[in-house]
Amino acid sequence: MHSDEKERELKFAADRMLGRLTRWLRLFGYDTYYSPEATPGQIIYIATKENRVLLTRRKKTCELLKTNCFLIKSSKLGKQIKELMDRFDISTDITYARCSLCNSIIKPIEKRFVKSEVPEYTYITHEQFYICSGCHKIYWKGTHQQRAEASLRRFLQDEDT
Repeated sequence: MHSDEKERELKFAADRMLGRLTRWLRLFGYDTYYSPEATPGQIIYIATKENRVLLTRRKKTCELLKTNCFLIKSSKLGKQIKELMDRFDISTDITYARCSLCNSIIKPIEKRFVKSEVPEYTYITHEQFYICSGCHKIYWKGTHQQRAEASLRRFLQDEDT
């Protein structure tokens, strides 16, 4: 689940129109700030202050920021990912190094500490567990991992996605 490779260096901030893309960037291991309540001005501030590339679908936002902004043209997730691959050469290897919900780092946790936090069957059938250092969500390698990887392949192959 958690990748041993060093944390990806490229950091992003995404505006409210890119929530799905944000979750995938986090699965790929990219530090991606996202707050659906944030105004364009707040997003610009965060991106500038934290040296993040601002991702937006609003041309006006990029005109305000001028640098370190990337205008996502497509409304389709697969095409959005391809745009980022073309521009930034991002890796689409799913690392599970970051929480897809809150962006915090995911770390291994001893099995005994999650017994009351996961379904009994999951506890019995799995040996490795991980915890988000921010929201404390518990993760484990399960069928969701294969589904995510299959979804990604489908997104990247399908021209309509």
